Amino acid sequence: MVKLQANGDAGQERPLALADAAVLLLDARGLIQSWSPGAARLLGREAAGVLGTDISELLAPDDAARVPALAAECRAHGGWRGLLSALRPDGSPLGVDVQLAPVTDGGGRAHWLVLAGEAPPAAAWTMTRAVLERIVDRSPVGMAVVDTDLRCVWSNSALERFGGGSPQGRIGRRLGEIQPGLDTEALEARMRQVLESGVPQLDYEHVGRPRSDPHEERAYSMSFVRLDDADGQAIGVCYTVIDITERYRSRQRLTLLDRAGRYIGRTLDVLRTAQDLADVAVPHLADFVAVDLLDAVTSGGEPPGGPPGDGDTVVLRRAGQRSLREGVPEAVAGTGDPVTYRAGSPPVRALADGRSWRTERLDPQGPDWAVGGLASRHARFRELGLHTAMVVPIRVGQVTMGVATFFRGRQDVPFGEDDLRLAEEFVARAAVCMDNARRYTRERGAALALQQSLLPRGLPPQEAVDVATSYRPADELADAGGDWFDVIALSGARVALVVGDVSGHGLDAVVTMGRLRTAVRTLAALDLRPDELLAHLDDLVGRVSEGEMVTHRPGNESDALGSSCLFTIYDPVGRCCTMASAGHPPPAVVTPDGTAAFADLPVGPRLGIGGLPFETVEFPVDEGSVLALYTDGLLAGSAPGGSDEVGARQLRRALEAPGLSLSALCESVIGSVVSARPFDDVTLLLAGTRGLAADRWASFELPADPSVVARARGAAAGQLAAWGLEHLVFTTELVVSELVTNAIRYGSAPIRLRLILEHTLICEVWDGNSTSPYLRHPRTTDEGGRGLFLISQFTHRWGTRYTTDGKIIWAEQVLGQDEESGPDGLPDEVAA
Repeated sequence: MVKLQANGDAGQERPLALADAAVLLLDARGLIQSWSPGAARLLGREAAGVLGTDISELLAPDDAARVPALAAECRAHGGWRGLLSALRPDGSPLGVDVQLAPVTDGGGRAHWLVLAGEAPPAAAWTMTRAVLERIVDRSPVGMAVVDTDLRCVWSNSALERFGGGSPQGRIGRRLGEIQPGLDTEALEARMRQVLESGVPQLDYEHVGRPRSDPHEERAYSMSFVRLDDADGQAIGVCYTVIDITERYRSRQRLTLLDRAGRYIGRTLDVLRTAQDLADVAVPHLADFVAVDLLDAVTSGGEPPGGPPGDGDTVVLRRAGQRSLREGVPEAVAGTGDPVTYRAGSPPVRALADGRSWRTERLDPQGPDWAVGGLASRHARFRELGLHTAMVVPIRVGQVTMGVATFFRGRQDVPFGEDDLRLAEEFVARAAVCMDNARRYTRERGAALALQQSLLPRGLPPQEAVDVATSYRPADELADAGGDWFDVIALSGARVALVVGDVSGHGLDAVVTMGRLRTAVRTLAALDLRPDELLAHLDDLVGRVSEGEMVTHRPGNESDALGSSCLFTIYDPVGRCCTMASAGHPPPAVVTPDGTAAFADLPVGPRLGIGGLPFETVEFPVDEGSVLALYTDGLLAGSAPGGSDEVGARQLRRALEAPGLSLSALCESVIGSVVSARPFDDVTLLLAGTRGLAADRWASFELPADPSVVARARGAAAGQLAAWGLEHLVFTTELVVSELVTNAIRYGSAPIRLRLILEHTLICEVWDGNSTSPYLRHPRTTDEGGRGLFLISQFTHRWGTRYTTDGKIIWAEQVLGQDEESGPDGLPDEVAA
């Protein structure tokens, strides 16, 4: 006899016989789902008239209003017991004793279980064992009781659904004997824990293969409660079992989708994304996965216009693969190798029609669909251990980029519709990421190619410096940057070394870099001082940016605005450097003894920003020194936000490496300071300085007297004879005569003549006047004005550069005998 106590009637026990109790099952909204024969007898209503009806319609108005409060109390305390007033079909009230409990079904959905009986006139009631056994036996929840030795002493009929025999056949047996496909050691360990502590363990999830379905894993929710006798001593454990396989699989699929969302597409690399797809699917979905893409996709190109025919063989590129077995024995090719799919095979059909394909059982004697690029293989699916497969096309919109094939070998369960939907979800996410990566690869490749085409491909003819350069683009997650460098031959055997960094990334930055480099080369041809050149460049950037804003191109101006530039001039005759910086870090100077230090250079504002003027610094440089010009990516090292001070120390230590050639030093610095995948572009330019020997140049001070012109011609002829350049004497005398005459006539003292023998013969005439000469085209009747015109015709090039105390007019001649010149060094038509 089991005695129950009604809520609200503390201290009163009422025996209640529930042999004819009404059993009702309500859904979460209170709608009647199940109506037992006992309920029909108790309330006089047949099931057809009440199923789907709200339970409140069967209660008296006052009690119907209490239903929400009773449900809340039931949820809070795990159940409710009390008296209610029900209505018969004729509207007369009937007192009923009600017990309400929340329950869930195998799918995890909430329900209400209602037990009701007519309220007797006495205060107490009892429930017989027969009634309890009838209720438990009819319960959809599997239940069993084990003794302290964990041997079964009772089980209900619902437990038969999971296999293991009838209730009578279970008695006296341990769980391991009943269900050998489950992890019975873990389950019995929990039973012992409950026996020792008395604390119930609820909703323990367990996955295994029951005897009812030995080829497929099922998931169960199990609860364990200790049973005590009247003295409080443990006599056994009661456990319940609910099949939650569908809920478990749904949760597992959601977990896999979440993992796919976090792992697929972490990089803008097509092959890496394909490998991520294979890694996510193995082992939770498949035992072997291969991802094959069209050749054009792996290189960032556009896929072919139309799909292949299903009767054609198709050559793809293996972009990623993963297997449960070590060494991927199922694969016909390695990652990056070509794979040929046979005509009519499922992958070819998926490419042709863009639809997924699935089979629960592969033909064991069927040949593998693919053939590797180096050797054919005729393995059968049975030999490969594969028994079920899916093929999903990798598509974005109407474009198919490849296929992903999924196989199972070790898992006995064939692929189902849910597995195919999950695979399609994986592939759809990967397809979008691959397409983004493909487009990025193409655009980044175009930007890098454009950048390389805009950088100098060779050094100009000069003998002032030896040069070694290194450019390392940022990793694949960053767009191409605007780093650039240049080496420009200047007049007077000098050379300009330029390094710049355009703000921003991508094609716009590369195009801006090309514009700035062109502007610098144009300004350098004017022989301006470094600070003057940067000032003109700063004005140009400001005007261009303002023009872009006026023409409604916001955003593009940022590529030029804020760019940096370092302009350095090295003079091998004076063995000195002159430089100025527009927001660029100062260069490092490595002396011949191997000591490195940074130049003391004031860093001016970035281009287009405005502010303080640029400042030129000049300092001597020993022959055999190394000038190291670089972009800020080298100082930042390998991590975003890296300290420039730390990077400067690392750079200085890396430069102090005696015994290395210039190119080896360049590679050593890049290798030791920059990571394999830098976050920003890195440019390094090393220039080993050379001095022009004293016997390779000659200087003559001249008074401002017209009679000195003849002496200047003689001095020039004598120097050329000493150099073995007699074939240039006539032309050089003409150049010297014209330039010295102009300096005396239009310039002012002091006047100086300098001849420099480098890869060309350079003639320079200095005077103290800053008036600029200009080339005239005189008429045949004019008596003068032909000096610079003759010089322009007889020399390779000429020009003017200004100093702090005047100007220099210079002219260059090539050293070899000009093919179009006569024996006197004059053009043929003049010599004639």
